[in-house]
Amino acid sequence: MRMRRKKHLNERLADCENLFTDMQVESVRFDHTDEVHTLNLSAIFGNNNPVELEIGCGKGGFICQLAAQNPDKNFLAVEKYANVLVTACEAAQERGLTNVHFLWGDAEYLPRFIPAGCVERLYLNFSTPYPKKRQATHRLTHPHFLEMYKGLLAQGASLVQKTDGREFFQYSLESLSGSGYTLTAVSLDLHTDGIEGNIVTEYEQKFIDQGLPIYRVEAKI
Repeated sequence: MRMRRKKHLNERLADCENLFTDMQVESVRFDHTDEVHTLNLSAIFGNNNPVELEIGCGKGGFICQLAAQNPDKNFLAVEKYANVLVTACEAAQERGLTNVHFLWGDAEYLPRFIPAGCVERLYLNFSTPYPKKRQATHRLTHPHFLEMYKGLLAQGASLVQKTDGREFFQYSLESLSGSGYTLTAVSLDLHTDGIEGNIVTEYEQKFIDQGLPIYRVEAKI
């Protein structure tokens, strides 16, 4: 079902335009050129602190809380839908966060915008599982995405995935292992295992309320 456009969306985006970068550059999207638009992260954040990345940030609850807890780090957060992006930007703005910056567009565009080897931790929280076999290439843990992440991640960086989908989780474990990642922590029930420092996302709370287990894996390159 198509998402209904929020009222005054353009005006709301304009009010927080300093908090996000539009990755939907036509030449990048349609011409398939090697054109890059590498971000100057030092200029964006005003410092050279370590950088972490969330792909699919939704309304921004996770990344905003993470940024608030870690003022000595910088955070990039990707969201493809403007209707959702604007809510995340406004949440960061309301909290006065200066160490989070949003990227509007698809994950495929990231190598054109994020400097190579700068991300120290990558978060995939409750990504769309795309359960049908023909949709597998859209999964954010498909091998072609995992290879792409290697170009963004610093040496020894971690990738952390959380999901409620057991089959998707199993697929991700196999995909990570097959792509040369080392699995350093695997949980089949995150809240029973009690992982320290876990930030509960909006989706995560819904699944917890339903009594469903949360699966989590941490892997390193």
